[in-house]
Parts: sequence; C-alpha cells; structure tokens
Amino acid sequence: MAVSAALVKELRERTGLGMLECKKALAESDGDVDLAIENLRKASGLKAAKKAGRTAADGVVAAKVAEDGSYGVALEINSETDFVARDDGFLAFVNEVLEKAFAEKAASVEALVDDALEAKRQELVQKIGENIGIRRVKLLSAEEGIVGTYVHSNNRIAVLTELKGGSSDVAKDVAMHVAASNPQVVRPEDMPEELLEKEKEVIKAQPDMEGKPAEIVEKMMGGRIKKFLKENSLIEQPFVKNPEITVGKLVKDAGADVVSVVRFEVGEGIEKKEEDFAAEVAAQVAATKV
Repeated sequence: MAVSAALVKELRERTGLGMLECKKALAESDGDVDLAIENLRKASGLKAAKKAGRTAADGVVAAKVAEDGSYGVALEINSETDFVARDDGFLAFVNEVLEKAFAEKAASVEALVDDALEAKRQELVQKIGENIGIRRVKLLSAEEGIVGTYVHSNNRIAVLTELKGGSSDVAKDVAMHVAASNPQVVRPEDMPEELLEKEKEVIKAQPDMEGKPAEIVEKMMGGRIKKFLKENSLIEQPFVKNPEITVGKLVKDAGADVVSVVRFEVGEGIEKKEEDFAAEVAAQVAATKV
C-alpha cells in the first residue's frame, strides 16, 4: 500500500528516526504505525550492536551530591562526537542515568545498568545513530565530614571531593582546584612507586646529569623528586583561587582534611581511532563494484 506523508510524519515524531527509514518500516507494516514501531524495536538491538564497535571517546561527565553532603556520585557517558554530546536527547539520557545512580547510590556501572536502562541506551543509539556508552560511575560517601562537587561549565570535567570536617564551600573549592590542576595524588606519600621510578629515570637522562659523580646525581635527583611530588600532590599545590596558600593550608584553616578525590575528564585514557577518510571512501567505492 502507498504510505502517506501523515503516517511518515507520525512515525518520525514518535521515534525520531529518518524519513526513509520510517517510510520503509511503514511499507513493511502495511501502514500500521504501532506495528512499525514494534518491528523497529525488534531491530534496534541489532542496530545498536553494529554501532558498538565504534570508538565513543567524546560525551559528557556529570555529578550530584546530597543536600547534606553525606554522599555524591560522578559518572561519564560517552558518544562518538561532540555534536551528539550537545544533543538534548543525549543530555536527557545522561540526567536520567545520573538520577538513577544517585537514588541507588550506585558504586559501579555493573551495579547501575539493568535491563530497562540498557534498553533505553539502545533506543538512543538507534535514534541518534552513534555509539553511546555508560563508561564509569563512582560513589563517594563521607563518614566524618562532607562530600563536595564541581562540574566544569562545558561538562567535560567533574570532580568529587571527600573532606573530614570542613564545609560544603571548602569541599567545592577543593573540587574546583582539582578540576583546574589535576593533581596525581592527594599527598606526596600516595605517589605510586612505579611513577617515582619512572620520574627518576627521566631525571637521570637529563643533559645536566651527564658526567657528574654519583653522589651529586643523587643529591640533584632528591631535590627534583621533591619538586615533582610537590607539583603533583593536591595538598602541596598552590590554591588556584589564592596562590599565596596551599590547598593543604586551605583545608587545615577550615578545620578539615582531604580524604579522597575523584576526577573524571571526558575521554581520558580512551585511544580514539584516527579515521582515514580517503581510504574509507575508496573502500566504499570498491565495495559497490563487487
């Protein structure tokens, strides 16, 4: 049967899919919109699976803290492009996931994602046409203090900080500092031994170390390692809002201490595949000739 423009319009409004896909679905269902939707939903798992192989290295981060500061959650949800990361439908999904994680105090993706949420993710993949992934979730709970948060205005960096003592304002200030300065550890003694050894190798290889006696090299190295630890430890860093004091002094003056920090930045640690556009077009042309 002929598919009317009105039916195509209705299906597009109800699914968000493209005109040609809606027209095809309606033709296969003999104009039955509900059946077309059912058939599309049956196919959505396959379509989502096809897109799952694409690298989702863009997206947004989000965080939420309880009004009393007793706990907070942070999460990262990825898309393939920054264009989709600004899409209203994608952002609505992010907010829904955040609210679920917050309500359930989810400490991991595995604890958060159930069948209903996965179905919504797959529907979004079908509608938007990009791979969407809930990458990570973190819960922080304050036993003797407060949890604070800061999310950068572009939703690309989110931080949770847990303080022992202190106030929500101080916890937020520390979170803002962490977003800007990205310290590797909270305290110098927290620095992993393997990172220290790697830094020592870098220092030994520097030109001004060449030809110097071993005891001089060790003395110089000691000073540079101390500087490295100070620059990369949260409590030793100059506070971004007032470089005259360190973050450690900031929290100490507030009667607090930093317990832990969570910092999520969109796409960190994901190896994004570099696309060779010319090769991709050539491959598609070659495939049409087979």
